[in-house]
Amino acid sequence: MSFESPLPPYNASDPTAQFLNSSCLDFLMIELVPMAWRVVREVDGMGAVREGGGTVGGEDEEERDVVFFRLESLGYRVGQGLVERFSRDRPRFQDTLDVIKFLCKDLWMLVFRKQIDNLKTNHRGVYVLTDNSFRPFAKMSTEAGGQAVVRAQPFLWFPCGIIRGALASMGINATVQAETSELPSATFQIKSIVVAAKP
Repeated sequence: MSFESPLPPYNASDPTAQFLNSSCLDFLMIELVPMAWRVVREVDGMGAVREGGGTVGGEDEEERDVVFFRLESLGYRVGQGLVERFSRDRPRFQDTLDVIKFLCKDLWMLVFRKQIDNLKTNHRGVYVLTDNSFRPFAKMSTEAGGQAVVRAQPFLWFPCGIIRGALASMGINATVQAETSELPSATFQIKSIVVAAKP
């Protein structure tokens, strides 16, 4: 697998050639969130359901946090693996901005087949990445009353993990938050954490 598309003729008999259907990633992204909810409810035993269909006490928020942690952790490992594989032949990055540019251009192209539409920074460790046509949201239906935006929010947790894992693999500790106010756009905010050197 590489950033460059294979040149014709495609030689499937080449033992070093690796091809991946992009639909596989789309299907994975579609199923990740429902799977995480099922695992939390069934395996982790957090689905204490009342007869009326709601959850007992404040477990909705606790369940949501556990699902977020599960999805973000999966994305973190994927982000680490992607960077380990695709940045090994590149020269070492000079600063944090170079790492963020790599993320916006190369890594985003690899995962979502397009570059980030807008990158803003305050030059103090905060970066805002805007994707006006976020691929996982492209085929989501919108419904009246704004419920689509609320239901789309969990689908940002896995990409947040990918970003955080990619940055960690390149030596940057950061927190990543994502939000959407209108489908299919998504905004990711990265805050790099400066670790004080021990004397």
